[in-house]
Amino acid sequence: MFTLITAAPEILGGKPCIKGTRLSVEFILELFASGATRDEILAAYPQLSPESIEEALRFATRSLKNEIILTTDIMP
Repeated sequence: MFTLITAAPEILGGKPCIKGTRLSVEFILELFASGATRDEILAAYPQLSPESIEEALRFATRSLKNEIILTTDIMP
């Protein structure tokens, strides 16, 4: 299902990353969260392809699909 994402203990401690790079899915998400556009990411990291970015986003979505996020109200 995910042909461009890999995870190996010796690369970034096993974090999912784009195959053939040391760019993690988490890092790509952080770039988007900081306001970078797809074109800016591709220009800054030429080892990425549009397909690898799309797959990273699909991987992250699939990973979070069944997550339950618990929050606590920290207000005094």
